[in-house]
Amino acid sequence: MYQFFVSPDQINITDKSVIITGRDVNHIRNVLRMKVGEELSVKNGEDEREYRCGIVSLEEDCVRCSLRFIKEEGVELPARVYLFQGLPKGDKMELIVQKAVELGVYQIIPVAARRCVVKLDERKAEARRSRWQGISEAAAKQSRRAIVPQVAPVMDFAQAVRQAAGMDVKLIPYELAEGMERTRSLIDSVEAGQDVAVFIGPEGGFEETEIRKALAQGIEPITLGRRILRTETAGLTVLSWLLYRLEQ
Repeated sequence: MYQFFVSPDQINITDKSVIITGRDVNHIRNVLRMKVGEELSVKNGEDEREYRCGIVSLEEDCVRCSLRFIKEEGVELPARVYLFQGLPKGDKMELIVQKAVELGVYQIIPVAARRCVVKLDERKAEARRSRWQGISEAAAKQSRRAIVPQVAPVMDFAQAVRQAAGMDVKLIPYELAEGMERTRSLIDSVEAGQDVAVFIGPEGGFEETEIRKALAQGIEPITLGRRILRTETAGLTVLSWLLYRLEQ
């Protein structure tokens, strides 16, 4: 079943009506070629409800639907996971955003670390962020998320550390971290309702000065095992561990 996101004011519980507007109208009419009477799923991006609807009419600027029933079952992780991702080369960030959303990330924060090869000025950074946000929305639809995870503006490492300061659990993969037992203990300490920060370096990792700054701010070093993982693999590995821990 196809899923779409609308704003809360487009869902009228009293009248049992839902109106879909924007780019999704063309997608429903001309790409999916859906017909009157077909069922679709709608979420408002704010709560975890799924609104099941039937198409009533396909108009030029909107798709009008009737609300059939509401599913209350939650699909979100019980903790909010923030991925602080060092900017990678090429289009790797697109893959990272897509898969991180599928794995339940709450927010993605691109970080311009010192070893990042990619250098973005303000205009390019905003254009990239807009594209990454579109990928996040598409992945949220595909994976039936209740929310569309936000891709934050690009920030430097110092800003990222400050933003994570108040979070409950803060993790950073580091090749000199203690063994897997310590890492398991930290992952197992994560509980429902917490905010979790995961820092992932770009190609080449974080510089030692960045690592020292992170450790000084209480960010815990963890190991990802005996092998060296690519930047696009490292964050997804940690997210998978957290999913396994949190989804009981």
